[in-house]
Amino acid sequence: MTAILALNSSVLGDQSVSRLLVDEAVQQLSRVNPNATVTFRDLGTTPIPHLTTSNVAGVRAVAATEHDLIARDLSDVLIAELRAADIVVIGAPMYNFSIPTGLKAWFDYVLRPGVTFSYSEAGPKGLLDSKRVIVIESRGGMYSEGPAQAFDFQEPYLRTLLGFIGLTDVTFVHAEKIGFGPDAREAALASAKSAIARSASPA
Repeated sequence: MTAILALNSSVLGDQSVSRLLVDEAVQQLSRVNPNATVTFRDLGTTPIPHLTTSNVAGVRAVAATEHDLIARDLSDVLIAELRAADIVVIGAPMYNFSIPTGLKAWFDYVLRPGVTFSYSEAGPKGLLDSKRVIVIESRGGMYSEGPAQAFDFQEPYLRTLLGFIGLTDVTFVHAEKIGFGPDAREAALASAKSAIARSASPA
């Protein structure tokens, strides 16, 4: 049985392009895998608490205080969801050339020393088993090519974070130029849906 973890991080609710495309990806994957189980986590409407001086030890060191233990428990839950998934779908809209703070917070709890990555003299090593990841990036402009590509701190950052914990089978789906008007938005959605269909199909 295939397990799917679907993460949304947009704060735009029903107006979100990435949220619409995450739903599309889950539907496509569920058609290909009829017995799939799906775990949804909405980092936009139900954000994860950011790490602060009062709780960071729960993820980065030895949990000692009540706040540390709460952070450690949440980190355990998020990592367990990720470990259990065969396919991870991440909705990652571009906010100010990077990712939403809700998605950044998720990574802050998931990238945990000794659990999802380790250090040695050979360098860092990701500790998660291989799994497929589909990242849906919605963007107001065109950043995958052209002059604005230099401002894309979103995709390289996500690729680095995922690779750091061992997730290297990553497909990026772009919905670009959605800020150029209704026609451009519809064209971006159509293109992204086609890319999702190709990604969801068995190899």
